Amino acid sequence: MSHFSHEFGMKDLGPLSYFLGISVTRHANGLFLSQETYTDDIIHRAGMTGCRSIKTPVDTNGKMSTNGPSYFDPTEFRSLAGALQYLTFTRPDISYAVQQICLHMHDPKECHMQALRRIIRYIHGTKSHGLQLTESSLSSLVSYTDADWGGCPDTRRSTTEYCVLFGGNLVSWSAKRQPTVSRSSAEAEYRGVANVVSESCWIRNILLELRCPLSKATIVFCDNVSAIFLSGNPVQHQ
Repeated sequence: MSHFSHEFGMKDLGPLSYFLGISVTRHANGLFLSQETYTDDIIHRAGMTGCRSIKTPVDTNGKMSTNGPSYFDPTEFRSLAGALQYLTFTRPDISYAVQQICLHMHDPKECHMQALRRIIRYIHGTKSHGLQLTESSLSSLVSYTDADWGGCPDTRRSTTEYCVLFGGNLVSWSAKRQPTVSRSSAEAEYRGVANVVSESCWIRNILLELRCPLSKATIVFCDNVSAIFLSGNPVQHQ
């Protein structure tokens, strides 16, 4: 801090406890990041303070489509969806569900609002959840990726999800629809591998700039055998 103060005009406000809606709780092994107060605000804005909680944030029985009656107040939908996007900073468990509703911000339907309310019912019962960061002697970067091949019922595009752990701590995660249609599950999974490898390389470069270079290669886990063989073949990389 003393070195920084010689280079920049700054003030030391003491140990971090609250910043931009994120509460930081210190314990013996590290930090716990939570947005419980912000979660209460979202529930109140949605008028669902007395709602019944639910165990899962998304209905796995069906996919949301662009068909159906439009929601009468698109501004309310977009406001709540944007608020849930900010909540994903400490709640990776709702990233996929929030990504699915945000695909329909331009023309929200009644079914999309029902899916949004389901997410709010889920966070109502899990307000105390957050992101745990602990001290670790490990210095390895491990990545996981998966893809939902042709999951969108309208465009038939796939959704890629990945997460990256550094020393056992979750540091990066994403759920995003792929820009083009994949013609096979192997192609969809291979795109997911490419995305998480790109993210892993970016994190490795950040650590290098922070003078904490990684000595071990990053391991990427994928559950598609064809994508694994394709990634390991130096010829088929067009």
